[in-house]
Amino acid sequence: MTDVSTPAQGRGLDLSRWWRLLPAYGVYVAIVVLVLFNVAFTGNFLEWSNLRIQLVQVTPVVIVALGMALVIGTEGIDLSVGSVMALGAAIIPLYLGYGAAPAIVLALVGGLVIGLVNGGLVAFVGLQPIVATLAMLVAGRGIALVLSSGRYKDIHDRSFLAIGTGELFSVPYTVWIAAVLAVVVGFVVRRTVFGRRLLAIGDNRPAAVLAGVPVRRVLVAVYVMSAMLAAVAGVIQVSRIGSADASRIGLLIELSAITAVVVGGTPLTGGKVRVLGTVAGALLMQLLTATMIANNLRDSTAQMVQAVIILVAVYAARERRTR
Repeated sequence: MTDVSTPAQGRGLDLSRWWRLLPAYGVYVAIVVLVLFNVAFTGNFLEWSNLRIQLVQVTPVVIVALGMALVIGTEGIDLSVGSVMALGAAIIPLYLGYGAAPAIVLALVGGLVIGLVNGGLVAFVGLQPIVATLAMLVAGRGIALVLSSGRYKDIHDRSFLAIGTGELFSVPYTVWIAAVLAVVVGFVVRRTVFGRRLLAIGDNRPAAVLAGVPVRRVLVAVYVMSAMLAAVAGVIQVSRIGSADASRIGLLIELSAITAVVVGGTPLTGGKVRVLGTVAGALLMQLLTATMIANNLRDSTAQMVQAVIILVAVYAARERRTR
């Protein structure tokens, strides 16, 4: 006897299937919806001046989120990224007298050192990532304040400021830098042995050890990459605003970065990194905030909406992993 219920079921709305697709594609759908809403209801939304502002503002979050995605891919977390930005901001004015290039290099070295400490604490000492990086969140900001004497410092070096204000084909340098870094990180994750090892550690660390993956070395490298990307974001932020304030630069950016990664479809349980989704997640949060402001809604409303989006993204990722 023929089962006539099967075709009917096939024609029905398979909600579970759509729910499983949400972590991978939900962020893109949300961006499209927000863009269409703004085109219809927000004046001058499509003007290049407005789009340029949105891209410039989201650039530091994108760069920090790229490093955060790598760390989360190993089932870790890096809460120190904001302090690394502040440390870079404190270092730059101290050495700009020797030229922009040495100042930038030393800011990146500061990130390298913080990354080595984070990676060493996680990989060799065995501390939980949240504990190790929380310690460096506090220590890094403290060191930055000591180096800057707690003072706000203006930057006047034109060659350095050009990083944050210059353009190529009418697109700011900072946006180009973020785009290139996103491509590089995507290539590392998808096309290199290092990327496969990173994902293997996040998926099943004991199995990765048994398979001969140099787990400790990969973990240290991941935290170094995250910290150095945060240092790059700090350099960009200082060059864009023309001043270094170690008490404010990078403040709470770790939360924005984690949000971008999670909303972009990278699970907190590790084993997967969605680079394009991470970039899209950062853009979504920026668009959401800009939309709320443009339509005279309180910033607290935007924060509540962001919280709901995070909860939905985390829950959808968890459900997908358990199926």
